[in-house]
Amino acid sequence: MLKIGGIEMKNQVVLAPMAGVCNPAFRLIAKEFGTGLVCAEMVSDKAIIHGNKRTREMLFVDEREKPLSLQIFGGDRESLVEAAKVVDQETNADIIDINMGCPVPKVTKCDAGARWLLDPNKIYEMVSAVVESVNKPVTVKMRIGWDSEHIYAVENARAVERAGGQAVSVHGRTREQLYTGLANWDIIKEVKEAVSIPVIGNGDVASPEDARRMLDLTNCDGVMIGRGALGNPWMLYRTIEYLQSGELLPDPSPEEKIRIAILHMDRLVALKGEAVAVREMRKHLAWYLKGLKGSARIKDVIMEETKRDDMVRILDQFVSQLHMVENDEPFTSAASPAAVAQ
Repeated sequence: MLKIGGIEMKNQVVLAPMAGVCNPAFRLIAKEFGTGLVCAEMVSDKAIIHGNKRTREMLFVDEREKPLSLQIFGGDRESLVEAAKVVDQETNADIIDINMGCPVPKVTKCDAGARWLLDPNKIYEMVSAVVESVNKPVTVKMRIGWDSEHIYAVENARAVERAGGQAVSVHGRTREQLYTGLANWDIIKEVKEAVSIPVIGNGDVASPEDARRMLDLTNCDGVMIGRGALGNPWMLYRTIEYLQSGELLPDPSPEEKIRIAILHMDRLVALKGEAVAVREMRKHLAWYLKGLKGSARIKDVIMEETKRDDMVRILDQFVSQLHMVENDEPFTSAASPAAVAQ
């Protein structure tokens, strides 16, 4: 099993720290679907220090989510250390993760995120400063390199280990690739062979079979699932089951998808209030509906909705409509696409 510091996970599956996705509402669903470790979306070190209300909300950890990793980012050593102390002393997160993989310019321009990939010495300096200042285990999430000409994954992972980092997650793409092209699992394997701390592989894990292949090829200690879980937490438990027993469980029914989507929305409402939650839920529902017959029409309708109850009504009617299609029943006016859109 995957073990980070003194924290042992019940399996090898990790939910990636996706921005705008991995809040407590989705993390708790991932945990209920069996995920060994869930990671919170990254939070700016300076935002943590300034302590604004929204940032403090992002640091909230439901006890049911544990073990949980809370990710921070920043380019200044002093502020990163101070933010890490806040996470260490004022939250019930189990692990402090440092982001050195985020490719977006507004982060890299601040000498943070993927910018560190160019300088193993800075990685050592920053990670060691955090490790010395906190009690919780410190980990790092990184990419294999800045671009194809600057791939220092092995050197960077070794710097993390020397600095006292307890694990490293490696996304098999460069910063230049963003989320395009293929993830290079061979370099993840090189990292695993170069360090003795746990290595978690990330990138192009879209099915349970992908997770098995990654583990077999790289010998990494855990597999991190990101985009494959968007609107699809079943990917997490199906992967867990497949890794443990070799059994490939079936995909969920449309009813089950919609049931969990509504649960997700209701948790977001409790967390953020109806107005914010329903707007935020639109993108999630587009993911939950992916692959369902006739979902394109329903997505257009959902993008205009602002009320929780109206959203639920539309989703319930959509499922009823799917049943009629499957059973070759005639549409009733109540379940027609036009009625759904009202």
